[in-house]
Amino acid sequence: MIWIVMVATCLGAAFLAFPQVADDPLDSLKVCAATQHLILENRFVRVIDDQIPVGVSEPMHRHPHGVVVYLTTYTNEQTTQDGKTTVQERKGGTASWSEATVHTVKTIGTTPSHAIRIELKF
Repeated sequence: MIWIVMVATCLGAAFLAFPQVADDPLDSLKVCAATQHLILENRFVRVIDDQIPVGVSEPMHRHPHGVVVYLTTYTNEQTTQDGKTTVQERKGGTASWSEATVHTVKTIGTTPSHAIRIELKF
């Protein structure tokens, strides 16, 4: 009986340490297949190359928390799931922390956006 409790505890700890990703209908790689491409994925991170031409909008999609590295300088407009819209200037060669979000994104400036998103799985 003690052995069963120990195994169950270890399995529970492993599940919490390495959470499973459910089939998400708002997964950015599915919803934004024209603009987002997978570079690397393992049990810790998912790295996405995100390039949005000027005037193009990505549909509503989800990202977990992580780091975004901006490769070009651009302006985009983001609208979150609750309807809040913000305009953001991104500078090439910089990076920022990004909390988990559900949003749409449109490149509204004169240059296309290009960013690498490093999504953490924990």
